[in-house]
This record gives sequence, structure tokens and C-alpha cells, in this order.
Amino acid sequence: MKRSLSPVLLAALAFATTVGAETEKASTGLAMQKARADGLVVKGKKSYYPADKWDLSDLPAYEPKEKITGTIRLWGSNYIVDGNVGDYWEKAFQKFHPDVKFEYHMLTTRAAIPAITFDLADVGISRKMKTEEQQLFERYKNHSPLELVVATGSYNVTGWNPAFGIVVSKDNPLTQITVEQLDGVFGAERLGGWIGTDWHPEFSRGPEKNIRRWGQLGLTGEWADKEIIPYGLNQRYSQAGTFSDRVLQGSDKWNERLRIYANFVGDPNSGGASMGFGALKRGLNDDLKKDRYGIAYVASPVGPNLPAECKVLEVAETATSPAYAYTIDNIRSRKYPFYDEIYAYIDAKPGQPMDPKVREYLRFIVSRDGQAEIARDGKYLPLTAEVSRAQLKKLQ
Repeated sequence: MKRSLSPVLLAALAFATTVGAETEKASTGLAMQKARADGLVVKGKKSYYPADKWDLSDLPAYEPKEKITGTIRLWGSNYIVDGNVGDYWEKAFQKFHPDVKFEYHMLTTRAAIPAITFDLADVGISRKMKTEEQQLFERYKNHSPLELVVATGSYNVTGWNPAFGIVVSKDNPLTQITVEQLDGVFGAERLGGWIGTDWHPEFSRGPEKNIRRWGQLGLTGEWADKEIIPYGLNQRYSQAGTFSDRVLQGSDKWNERLRIYANFVGDPNSGGASMGFGALKRGLNDDLKKDRYGIAYVASPVGPNLPAECKVLEVAETATSPAYAYTIDNIRSRKYPFYDEIYAYIDAKPGQPMDPKVREYLRFIVSRDGQAEIARDGKYLPLTAEVSRAQLKKLQ
């Protein structure tokens, strides 16, 4: 006997068919969250660089200034606990201060500044705080949070604040580019720019500094009149904000032809967008490798994040300064301009003493001892001696 399908079942089948057809078109935020968490289970515990890769003997050693007790509450970046460094720091610090305990609320960098704002955390660990986060803190506290750099971002481990590379076609004759030229390529005329919550009209520039043709970068022949096609990441992502702050003077005025990509959940072997957990097959990298006249900023442009058809340019700060290649040594030394960082934020009230247990912990993690644990974890890169001393000076 032939049986007809009920209206409810027909509707369910129609929905399933629609979802299947849309799989390559859309990806929900919760699906991204699950894929991200699944990927970090293995990735977080892996060491990508040997612990003895760096000579840290020039960094100042940690010397306790006072005996401390109590609990240190940490909120913010999940990468601290998805990796090993949070546990390494805790155990190494307790060798000096065995009576100190730790409480972790580490799910996202977005929680770091709100947590110290509302006195839920002693330390917030985050990527560079955003303007709106700083404004939130300042509105409630009437001063800025104390900001300390606790590690340099990774060379090739996505998620662990990797550096940015500037990627073009291998056919492109260009070998290097300056930060000012990148402003011309990716940016647009503007009335000013931001540093934190401060507006700077002196960062203004006119349309005459826009760079829209390859000939404006010195290329000749067939390249001279070809339009530059810029590729980038969705403006909702922190990576786009970091690039804007470094290159566009925090103006958020982008090239009107910028092609913007987002992360998708998909085939992890697809070679899709430059970041994400198996990006859409028709992602940034797949489009860029077919575009002879394209240029992109890409996090960790090595291995699977760099299509075989593309290359990474050397970058110079100015037209008169040396250009540096994207290498692990140049990133750790900070000679390469587009290194990234991870930060600790605290509520250090002006004119009042800092919480002793927090000060001691921060002194530890930016010292040689704490940076040795960064090296042991093998994902972030340890600070240089110069940067370490600069952070310790903030804690005096």
C-alpha cells in the first residue's frame, strides 16, 4: 500500500534539504564555537617550537619582593588554559609562593576588561583591548587600566595571536612594501584616527595618498595600470581592528574595493580563509590564489595558510628603514613590523598601592622565569629583554 508523507515530515525533509544546500553558504556562531573548541583539544597541548630555541639569559630573573598569600582571579583568553602556559605559570610561581591559589574564568578575551571593570578579576588576559572596552573601564573607574605585554604572538600557530603577513601572487614582481604604502593600498582618506579612546586629527590624510594601481608601487609594463585588489577579514574580527590600528592609524577607513571574508566551519583541508576552523572552500585563500592582482593581510602566512601560488612580501616601517621577512626570529625580535602581542590588564588605581599578590604574579610572568614557561609551551614567543624590562618598570 502506498503511503503519503505527513505535512510535518514533508516540512522536515524540506528543511533538511535547505540546510544541506546552505552548508557551504553559511555557518552559525555556535557551530563555529564547537569547531573551535574541538580543534583546540589537541592543538592546545602541542608544542610547536623547542623549549630551548631561545636564549633568555639576558632577561631579568624573577626575585620575590615579599611573601604573599591569597587567591588570584584570572579572566580572559581561553588560549592561556587551552594551552599549557596557564598551568606552567601557576606551578612555577607556586615554587616561590606556595600559599597562593588561582581561580580561572578563561573562555574569551572579551571577558577580560569587563571582569576587571566590575571587580570580578584581579588580572584580565586579552589581545589588545578595544576602544569600546577601554571606554567601558574608564567610564566606571575614571582612569585607564594598567596594560602589560606578557608574550609576543605566535609565528605559525593560529589562535595564539600570530603575526600578519602581506601576501601577493608569485607572479607579482614586488618583493617588499612599507607600512605607509600599505595604508595607501588598504586605507582611504580620513579626518583622523584613534589611539585607545583618544581621537587624533593629526592622523588625517587626503585621497592623494590612496594607492589603487600597481604602478603606484613602482611596477612597470603590464602591471603599471592594473588595479590592486585588496583582501581582508571581516571588520567584526579583532584581527581587522589590529591591522587598522597598525596600518590605518586606527581610522577604520578602508579601501572601497576591499574584499572581506569571514570564518566558516567546513573541510579543514580545504585551504580556505586565512583563519578559522576549516573555512569555506571558496574562502580568502582560494580566491586570492586565482587573483594575479590581489593583495591580502594574512595571519600566519606559512604552511597551509599560504597557497602555493602566492608569496609573502618583506615589510619596512618606512621608505628609509630596512625591510624584514616574515621569519620566526624577526617576529620574536620585533624587527618585522606586524608581530602581535598578548596582554595582562589590571585595575591599578592612581596613587594607591598595587595588590601585592597581583604585582608579584605579573613581575613573575614578564621575567625570565615566566618567559621560560612561554618558551616551554611552544606557541607564543617569549619577550625580548628590552620588552621585559619595560613591563617590569610599569610595576615598580
